[in-house]
Amino acid sequence: MTHQQKYVKELIKRFGMESAKPIDPPISPSTRLVIDDGNPSVEEKSYRGMIGLLLYLSTSRPDIVFSVSLCAHFQSKPKETHLKAVKRILRYLKHTPDIALWYPRGCKFDLIGYAHADYTGFLVNRKSTSSMAHFLGPCLVSWTTKEQYSVAMSTAEARYVVATSCFAQLFWIRQQLKDFSIDTGCIYIFCDSTGAINIAKNPCQHNKTKYIDIRHHFLRDNVEKGLISMNFCATNTQIADIYTKALSREQFEKNRLELGLITTT
Repeated sequence: MTHQQKYVKELIKRFGMESAKPIDPPISPSTRLVIDDGNPSVEEKSYRGMIGLLLYLSTSRPDIVFSVSLCAHFQSKPKETHLKAVKRILRYLKHTPDIALWYPRGCKFDLIGYAHADYTGFLVNRKSTSSMAHFLGPCLVSWTTKEQYSVAMSTAEARYVVATSCFAQLFWIRQQLKDFSIDTGCIYIFCDSTGAINIAKNPCQHNKTKYIDIRHHFLRDNVEKGLISMNFCATNTQIADIYTKALSREQFEKNRLELGLITTT
């Protein structure tokens, strides 16, 4: 089990949030942050300091990855609304200081990945947000959320691209485990887009996919080789959804538990 309860409590105290009302989840589904919303600016140095400390914490608290990453986009000329969003994260941490990642013993060495993309979800430049969660058996071993480099032309393309990145990370883990004589077998990737799955399984380069960068077809090549099993999962069971957008409290808590984050007390 890994947690940073002491660090969380010091963070709350450092920014004078001891008397703040706890809240859950860390970001509201109704939150819409933009670069300039007409609100007064706040001190950049203080805002960047808060973001830096939260980014460090997110390495062991994947439940705050999306909210912190979103707020990190506005470190240049932050507004009061951006600071309010950061303080909401701190209020959430005050409510959940004892949440930690749980790693049970005796796990199987199956490599499983969840790949998701929020199509044109970032309001500033309309790029899609990619998110991935990588599991070794039931244990979350790595995760990421980031903007895609280019504007995708469809939901299927956005999720096909992130599925490729997801496999690349899992393939690297697979190669590392081979050095310890551990055979993980087929890699399982779960995606909630039948379009992306069909593209990965289609050996023909038809007109609808010819504009996708050739490097992303690395996924399709390995599906043909049998190294990957592409599987469909419903949106409400897509664990990586927690990294791409703000969720309702019920869905957020469900995804948080699926990631292996539990209360230690």
